[in-house]
Amino acid sequence: LNSLLPKDIAVRSVFEMNSEAHARFNALSRTYHYKISTAKNVFNYDFAYEVQLPLNVEAMNEACKILFEYKDFQCFSKSNTDVKTYNCDIKEAFWTQNSDQLIFTITADRFLRNMVRAIVGTMVEIGLGKRKPDALHEIIASKDRSNAGFSAPAHGLYLVEIVYPETIKLKS
Repeated sequence: LNSLLPKDIAVRSVFEMNSEAHARFNALSRTYHYKISTAKNVFNYDFAYEVQLPLNVEAMNEACKILFEYKDFQCFSKSNTDVKTYNCDIKEAFWTQNSDQLIFTITADRFLRNMVRAIVGTMVEIGLGKRKPDALHEIIASKDRSNAGFSAPAHGLYLVEIVYPETIKLKS
């Protein structure tokens, strides 16, 4: 199967699902990584967002903790989307640094359109010292996309895991 797929898609496992299962609506959680290169790297150019100015990762992780205090993330949603609710249950959010690469990991039960990229853009502004971590409280409470940071470029975003309940699998 992997030999037939494009190079940017990989299958790790296959299982038969019951006929009522829905790939999007039955997912329990999704995990994304967002990669930032903190130094020029010609091999990462198309695969990570390059930010060469120093980022305060400690402040960015402090801001991550604030995300757990909220459920409504309208401020990070693309404007004029057709959703019934802006509520998401964020289960983990943190930054790790490995040499000249920062990786943002975020897991939630669902994500809004553009949500991860908007969070990352806001976190970069915090990391650059343009905003304090506590500013996240006001941004989220405003429910206004224009109060959040810029949308980080798409080429740094990776869907790395989707978790489904065992009940959607057919018994073999």
